[in-house]
Amino acid sequence: MKKLLFAVLCLVPVQVMASDENCRTMTTVPDGELTLQQVIELGLCRNPETASAYLSLESARFNKNAGYSQYLPNVSVSGSASLPYRNSEWDDWSYGASISASYLIFDFGKRLSDVNQLIDTWRATGFDYSESVQNYVYGIIGAYYALLNADADVFTANAVMNVSKTAKNTADTKYKAGAVAKADVLKADVTLASSVLDLERAKNNREIAKGTLLAKLSFPADQDIKIADMPANFGSESENKNIDDLIAQARKKRPDLLRASANKDAAWHRRNSAFLSNLPSISASGSLSWNNIPSDVFNAGQDEWSGSIGIRASMPIFAGFSNMYNVRSAQANYERAKEQERLTMDNAMLDVFSAYQNYKTAQTVLKQTETLLASARETENVTAGMYKVGKATMLDWQQALADLADAHKQNNAAKYDLFTKRAALALAIGDIKEGLIAEEEATNE
Repeated sequence: MKKLLFAVLCLVPVQVMASDENCRTMTTVPDGELTLQQVIELGLCRNPETASAYLSLESARFNKNAGYSQYLPNVSVSGSASLPYRNSEWDDWSYGASISASYLIFDFGKRLSDVNQLIDTWRATGFDYSESVQNYVYGIIGAYYALLNADADVFTANAVMNVSKTAKNTADTKYKAGAVAKADVLKADVTLASSVLDLERAKNNREIAKGTLLAKLSFPADQDIKIADMPANFGSESENKNIDDLIAQARKKRPDLLRASANKDAAWHRRNSAFLSNLPSISASGSLSWNNIPSDVFNAGQDEWSGSIGIRASMPIFAGFSNMYNVRSAQANYERAKEQERLTMDNAMLDVFSAYQNYKTAQTVLKQTETLLASARETENVTAGMYKVGKATMLDWQQALADLADAHKQNNAAKYDLFTKRAALALAIGDIKEGLIAEEEATNE
């Protein structure tokens, strides 16, 4: 049980757990540049989905605690006061009080099965909460990187527009000197107009990405937020692990696998409880009562104090075959839980394998886009120089600029896609917190 609590609490950043309710009542985004870790902490504090999952966990915990009551005595008290009315007259008041207690001595282990079933249900709910937190964190990571990607695209579009302005000025100067035809000026105008349009589209995409992140943090989408970029050395091949090691981690850490196992255990105890309910149970009971009856009432004062103690044994004999069908139903549910656990395991292993392959592919794609970007930059520089000395046309420069802009976009997308794929791999093995720690360490370096 301690391991479960540690696993659940590890998913909630310490700063959030220790903070007060201020983050829930915020109406504006905090000032300054926020790191990914800070954004996640803020989101976890404000997110209603994870809060709802936590309350479900608390409900299961209280149900589990209530199950232990079967090991304690049942005690009840009662009191009475009556005023009899006979022959058109009111008699004197009569008073009474009683206390009774019962205790289950032996039931062939049924209450133990009931408690264990509640414990396993609580564990399953805890893993469900862990999965909700991890999925939400992954969504925050995706929105964070999408905004960084949109920021990079705006920066790239602005840089390309400035180069297009240079091309336009160069074409104007050469046209005035009679070195090029009017067509070159018109082509430069088209290139500049296209780059301005690309910049506006990039700004629009950035606003959408910013609004998406703000919505996940439960802030109005029209506010502004500043976030920190990721270090260039983050997500390198040196961080890669063997696929077998990742699968082994997933078997130990994935919340859905642990939840399926806990549900299977709960179904097993539920089946045992259904079977044991058909066996005898032995209970002890005792009672003590006091009655104050007026002297003119029949039998008054004879039994002012009374009590009893005893042992009671009970066993169901026939209940319309319901007990038999309950046992068979519980057995079928247990078999179903075992098959569900097997299915969850198969899906989890496929998730890990797919996420691992996607991450390795993203690393390769990033390398290729970096090579493509370097080539496109060199090509644009050479073409610009050749145009200025009359050895290239404006059409050549236009194509070089278009290739450069496309290479920038592909490189930006590949960089942040790599970060997202890395988070997806951490989610697949059920340890997204470890990925966040690695990011924080890389940022501090």
